[in-house]
Amino acid sequence: MLRGLYSAASAMLAQQRRHDTITNNIANMNTPGFKSSSVVSRSFPDMLIAAQGGSNPSAGTLGKLSTGVFAEENLLQMGQGDLQQTYRSQDLALVSDLLVDGTVFNASGKSVDENGDVTYKPQAFFSVLSPTGEEQYTRDGSFKTAPDGTLLTSDGYEVVGVNGNPITVNVPWEQVGVTANGRLVDANSGLPLQGAPQLRIMRVDNPNLLIREGNGMFRYAGDPAGIEQIADDERVEVRQGYLERSNVDAAQSSIDIMAALRAYEANQKVIQTYDRSLEKAVNEVGRV
Repeated sequence: MLRGLYSAASAMLAQQRRHDTITNNIANMNTPGFKSSSVVSRSFPDMLIAAQGGSNPSAGTLGKLSTGVFAEENLLQMGQGDLQQTYRSQDLALVSDLLVDGTVFNASGKSVDENGDVTYKPQAFFSVLSPTGEEQYTRDGSFKTAPDGTLLTSDGYEVVGVNGNPITVNVPWEQVGVTANGRLVDANSGLPLQGAPQLRIMRVDNPNLLIREGNGMFRYAGDPAGIEQIADDERVEVRQGYLERSNVDAAQSSIDIMAALRAYEANQKVIQTYDRSLEKAVNEVGRV
């Protein structure tokens, strides 16, 4: 009986984590460049149940019993968000469709070949420097400028150029144009700005190796060979005057949060049933 009680309790904890993840997605529905998360659940290790006391042990095998479920991890959904035109020169959006040797990816950005090998769709990110000098990555292109012309994120992180240094311009940003490959030019003449480098845009081969740092920032925790600066001929485009919207699906999130709530309530009723059974066993059967 207690085995079932523990299984129901673990399911409640898993559904609570799922509910929290969906709630966070909905709360960031209007956050530029936000990437939604989904919870992956799995069962605890199964136990082999067998009848005891028989002469033939194999004949007494009843089968496997799962001991509960837990929310194993949160997976990032890296699908491209819709673009919203803002007409603001400091707003930049990335549109990427990076390929891997002609591999066909499904809607979740994943491909499994005939041998079972998994390949993830690479994604592109702006490179920024945190206040501690650590390189981090973001899709939130709602930038601003410091008084000295340094390009910053909305939280004050310095946006990095291809030379590894923060991008700084000596003209008002209203006079700065950004080409599709991230080069900074004079908005009127189209000529490159003196001393202004190209935006440093990074290609991440496996986006699941990115760790959220908050405020739309990610830290890469994988093999250094799995992240590199994009080449000019890759399928990545910078759009000036646009922002990438969150890729949260409002309708699907509403359905998922209701499903999580109903599953939580169902397991709660199971625990209440076990509680009443234990109470009866202690107060009535025990009295006999």
